[in-house]
Amino acid sequence: MARGVLSFPLTSFHADGTLDPDGFRTHVAAQIATAPGAVFPACGTGEFFSLDEDEYRTVVTVAVEEAAGRVPVVAGVGYGWAQAARFARIAEEAGADALLVLPHYLVAAPQDGLVAHLAQLAARTRLPLIAYQRGQVTYTAASLKRIAQIPGVIGLKDGHSDLDRLQRLTLAAPAGFLFFNGAATAEIQARAYATVGVPAYSSAVHAFAPEIAHAFFTALNAADHCRVDTLLRDFYVPLVELRDRVPGYAVSLVKAAARLRGRPVGPVRAPLTDPSDADLTDLTALLTAGLALVGADL
Repeated sequence: MARGVLSFPLTSFHADGTLDPDGFRTHVAAQIATAPGAVFPACGTGEFFSLDEDEYRTVVTVAVEEAAGRVPVVAGVGYGWAQAARFARIAEEAGADALLVLPHYLVAAPQDGLVAHLAQLAARTRLPLIAYQRGQVTYTAASLKRIAQIPGVIGLKDGHSDLDRLQRLTLAAPAGFLFFNGAATAEIQARAYATVGVPAYSSAVHAFAPEIAHAFFTALNAADHCRVDTLLRDFYVPLVELRDRVPGYAVSLVKAAARLRGRPVGPVRAPLTDPSDADLTDLTALLTAGLALVGADL
């Protein structure tokens, strides 16, 4: 998965909020055509929290069909372990290759509980699990050693960006255990993550501008720091500043950018809201400028 940008496709909805399977198929096919390292349907960017079980089955099935074995398909699951296991069974039946375990619902929990949560889910699926620490989920180095011993748990995605803690986790992990940079707009911290042994990262930008995402990935891996700095300064940092204006823009702004490029992804579902007209104007200008940096256009 470290050989390419990790794609987190958007879930397509019609204007009335109903699932648009055809639109999603078109979108995910375009994502896979750019040769990402893996595709992660029905995760945070894909509004997993807004999908019922039938919609989830459709989304994962379409992703598996379009991937056709060319790239791994890692489906999101979440909530408490009992509900996560229901989604895991659906993903398994749909042909997913692995699961990304999104943070559990609502409550804070001690380390023993976090480990037990993964163990309960792992016991109920044949699919490999990647734990996601973000929000109320944070593992210690001692807990990392324990979850790495659970059969089926193969990796950790980090969304906290605490590099001191993350370095301790990578040092505590057994050989072959996978780590992923899951920070919001992960490119901002991609160089820093790589220095502690975590080169693989998810890219929300890939969902609407794979040209930019691949240009950044190529420059980063070539240690072309001048190019990396240009893309960060002139596109990614302004994107983060725009994203931070309104809660939920980490998803709704990405969807709006995809719509600007003619992608059939539709609106976000409540409780998210689509960007204001003013923010959409700023997004259009930024996206146009970002694409120009890589020789592409809107």
